[in-house]
Amino acid sequence: MGEKEISERVKRIREEIAGGNPFGEKVTLVAAVKTRTPEEINAAIAAGVDAVAENKAQEFRDKNDWINPCPRHFIGHLQLNKAKYLVGKVELFHSCDRDELAAELSRLSLQRGVRSEILVQVNVGGEESKGGYPPEGGMDAFMRLKETPGLKVRGFMAMLPESEDEGLLGALADKMRALYEEAKRADPDVRYLSMGMSGDYRLCIAHGSNMIRLGSTIFGARDYSR
Repeated sequence: MGEKEISERVKRIREEIAGGNPFGEKVTLVAAVKTRTPEEINAAIAAGVDAVAENKAQEFRDKNDWINPCPRHFIGHLQLNKAKYLVGKVELFHSCDRDELAAELSRLSLQRGVRSEILVQVNVGGEESKGGYPPEGGMDAFMRLKETPGLKVRGFMAMLPESEDEGLLGALADKMRALYEEAKRADPDVRYLSMGMSGDYRLCIAHGSNMIRLGSTIFGARDYSR
C-alpha cells in the first residue's frame, strides 16, 4: 500500500479514537507491522501512530536499523532463546504469557542494566490456541511478576476470541477491564489495557481498552508471499 493511503488511514483512525474510551482515557494506537516493509512502517510513524509492534524477533532484528525513531513494542509469542534480540530495544512487551519468559526477560534486563516494561497476557477466552495466564490467575500473575527484578508491569494484554456474539465478547472485555482496575488499585503505575485488533477494536474501546493493535486497518491485507 502507498504511503499516502497509509497516512490517510492513520488520520481516520486517529479521528475515530480521539474521544478516548468511556473511562476518559486516551487510546494508544499501536501499528502491528508483521510482514510490513520499513517504508510502510515509516509512513505509519510519520502519520502519527504512537508505537510500532513486531510479532517476530527475527523481523524486529532485520528491520530495526531501517525504522525511524518511534517507541517499539513486541506483541507476538516470544521464544526464550529469541528474547536476547529484543531486551533493551523494546519499550513494551505485550505478550508476557508465562513465568519462564518473565524470568528470562528479568535475567537479560539485569545483565544489560535496563528495566523492561511488560504487560501480563491473559487468555481471557480460555482458548487452547492462545497463550497467556487464565483470567482467574491474572491477578496472581500480576502480583508475582510485579516483584520480579528488572521488570515493570504496566498492565494487561488480551486477544478476544473470534465470534459474532457481541454479548460474549463484551463480557470478556469487561472481565479484562475489571482485572485492569484491580491491578491499578494495587499499583498506580499500571496504565495499559492492550485489547483490540482490526476486527474488534471498536468493541474493545467501548468496554475500556486504552491501547489497540492495528495491522490491516492501517496497511491493508497482509501479503504473506513476501
